[in-house]
Amino acid sequence: MANHYVKKEEYSTTDVAVVILPFPAHGHMAPLLYFAGRLVSVATISLYFAGTPREIRRAMDRAHGWDPSSAANIHFHEFPTTPSLSTNTTTLVGEMKQMRHPVYTFVKQLSTQYRRVVVVYDYLMSYLVQDIDHHSIQNSEAYRFHAMSDCFSFCFHHKISTTDQPDDHDQLPPEAAEILKVTPSLDDCFDDPEFYRMVEGATKVFSGDIYNSNRKIEPLFLDLLEKRKVGGAEKVWALGPFVPVSVPGIRVSRTRHESLDWLDKQEPDSVVFVAFGSSVSISDKQIKGIALGLERSEQKFIWALRDADKDDSNANEATKLSRLPLGFEERVKERGMIVRDWAPQLEILGHSATGGFLSHCGWNSCMESISHGLAMATWPLAFDHPCNAVFVTKVLKIGVEVLDWERREEIVSAGTVEKALRTLMASEEGEEIRKRAKELGNTVKRSLMESGNETDLFIAQITR
Repeated sequence: MANHYVKKEEYSTTDVAVVILPFPAHGHMAPLLYFAGRLVSVATISLYFAGTPREIRRAMDRAHGWDPSSAANIHFHEFPTTPSLSTNTTTLVGEMKQMRHPVYTFVKQLSTQYRRVVVVYDYLMSYLVQDIDHHSIQNSEAYRFHAMSDCFSFCFHHKISTTDQPDDHDQLPPEAAEILKVTPSLDDCFDDPEFYRMVEGATKVFSGDIYNSNRKIEPLFLDLLEKRKVGGAEKVWALGPFVPVSVPGIRVSRTRHESLDWLDKQEPDSVVFVAFGSSVSISDKQIKGIALGLERSEQKFIWALRDADKDDSNANEATKLSRLPLGFEERVKERGMIVRDWAPQLEILGHSATGGFLSHCGWNSCMESISHGLAMATWPLAFDHPCNAVFVTKVLKIGVEVLDWERREEIVSAGTVEKALRTLMASEEGEEIRKRAKELGNTVKRSLMESGNETDLFIAQITR
């Protein structure tokens, strides 16, 4: 990973170790891995990316091809106490209990070898670090990492810590109050809201909050988080985006994917990338509606139609094909591509031919889209997605709505998909939206390369 921030010599120390504890889901692991890459590219520190064997294998595969001089400072540490951590929150609670002591033991061991041990843990892994504080390990400090937006974090804490009365809204800036009004309740967004309340209760000892965000993207909500000390944080660091946006032509996969060869043949800003993440399944009926909408829109597209988007990941190829309208692939073959395996999302979004992103609005995907200056068509599915969709369309004004969260139980019609894509890619309104998205992306990139940026300040803090 190339260095576009500061010179390593400015932060040269070998007596500080950083331990990163990710949550075992792609949208959480990926940004933390890129964060790790950024740290070792700008500072000579020892970094330990820790997890179960399965999570570590995934991380090592993603780090393949990075700058060897940087990657050499990343050590992958396995906790063999459990085969893997589940993303199912009910199961995860029990598994986390098995890892609490090994995590403490590992950090304690490092504390005897380094002047300072800095633990950066995913907010959802708070239970694992309860034993790590200045009393038990005097030369340690811990920082919570939030894979979700500042906007959602503020709304989340507000809804679980107040009665959410209208008079409380009146004390907020109008923009924040408006977002709160349209943000769904916790129970509507999460299958197991009690897990998130348990996580909040376990979070007691930490030195600050790290967000996968940027002050050019969420200045208002970062300001609110800091001034109100939301969640008890004394210091808030907006260190994102955690994507390698400043490396032209970066290769994040071992071999070049066929979708990139297809994009090479398309006009600039002419293709919509369609992807819904890997956590929520989409019904067969809805898949057909999306397909017909794409066809009728007459827009070029790449559709990442992974098994994770379907209800039966073990279906044979004939069954998979039947989920699409009869003859669909033949009719759109000149302007559309279906990717059924893993799609290199970062590289697709960063390609000059890509002009828009139809997304589920997971925050990692939002940040990747913003970082590459792409406008979005928003289709929230669960979790923090509804809040992110509102933020993208109403606050940043760099997106168009496909799914209204209030009507999430309904099938989105092909006509709705068609209209959204035509608006985004082939209208004056869409042109303005895409212009704003591109300007925001450029602003974010410039902020990362400014001397004294927030990454510099954070590294100075942990290496002091």
